[in-house]
Amino acid sequence: MIDSSEKKAYLAAILYAFIIGFSFVFVKLALTAADPMSTLAHRFSVSIAIATIPVAFGWVKLNISPKDIVRILPLALFYPAMFFAFQAFGLVYASSSEAGIIQAAVPIFTMLLASYFLKERSSLGQKLSVALSVAGVIYIFIMNGVAIDASNIKGTVLILLSALASAGYNVMARPMTRKFKLIDITYMMTLVGFLTFNVMSLATHGMNGTVALYFAPFTDLTFIVSILYLGVLSSLVTSFLSNYALSHMEASKMSVFGNLATFITMIAGVLVLDEQLKYYHLIGACMIVLGIAGTAFLGKRHARAH
Repeated sequence: MIDSSEKKAYLAAILYAFIIGFSFVFVKLALTAADPMSTLAHRFSVSIAIATIPVAFGWVKLNISPKDIVRILPLALFYPAMFFAFQAFGLVYASSSEAGIIQAAVPIFTMLLASYFLKERSSLGQKLSVALSVAGVIYIFIMNGVAIDASNIKGTVLILLSALASAGYNVMARPMTRKFKLIDITYMMTLVGFLTFNVMSLATHGMNGTVALYFAPFTDLTFIVSILYLGVLSSLVTSFLSNYALSHMEASKMSVFGNLATFITMIAGVLVLDEQLKYYHLIGACMIVLGIAGTAFLGKRHARAH
C-alpha cells in the first residue's frame, strides 16, 4: 500500500501536471503582447514579488545562509535558468511540436541520471512503463504529422539541452529537498529565475533601443491575466509542488508526470483554443497514463521485493 506521504506526493505531482499543462495556453496568450524573453522576465518578476510578500511581513521565515545559497544555486541554475533559456532560444529554430517530442524523453534522461548519481533502482516493468509513457507522447506528435527536422540542428541541440537541464533538476532536487526547507529552495529558484531573465530581457531591449517599452505589455489585460497565472501558479506554485513531490518519490517517477502535462496541454487546446481531439490523442493518453501507473506501482512492488 502507498502511505499517506506518498499519496500527497502523487497528488502534488498530478496538480503540478495540470498547472503546467494549462500554462501553455497562457503562454500563447502572453506572447501576443510580449516577446518570449520579456514574458519570462515578467513571469518571474510576478513570482518573486508574490513570494516576497509573506517573507516581508514575517509570515514565512527563510533560513538560508550564504553557504546554503552556494549549495542550492546549481539546482536553481538547472531549473528554471537553463531549462527556460535553452527552451526559449531553441524554439526560435525548432517548432513547438519538435520540442515536445524531445522533451518527452526527459523521463528516460532522468532515469539514467538517477540510476548513476542517486543509485535509484528500477524494475524491468518500470523501465518499460517509462518507455510506454514517452512513446505515447511521441506517437501523438507523429500522428499530428510532425517529425524532427534533422537539418534544424541548432534548435534540436538547444531543446535537447533544455531536456537535460530538466532531468538534471529532477535528480539534483531529490537530495536537496531532504537537506533544506522546501520554501527556501523554492524562493532561491524563483530569485534566480527573476535575476536571469530580467537581465537577459533588459540586455535585449538595450541592444534594440526599446528599454522604454519594457513594461508596455502590462497595458494589455489579457497579458496581465496570463502573466499572473504563469507567475503565481505555473512558476511559484509548481516549483513548490515539484520540490514537495521529489522529497517523497524517486526522481524517475516524478519526471514521468511531465508527459501527463503534455497531454493536458492538448486537452487545454481543445477546451480553450477550439483545437480538435482525435482518436490518436486518446490512444496516446492511454499510453501515457498506463506508463505513469506502471512507473509508480511496478516500481513499488520491485522495492518491496528487494
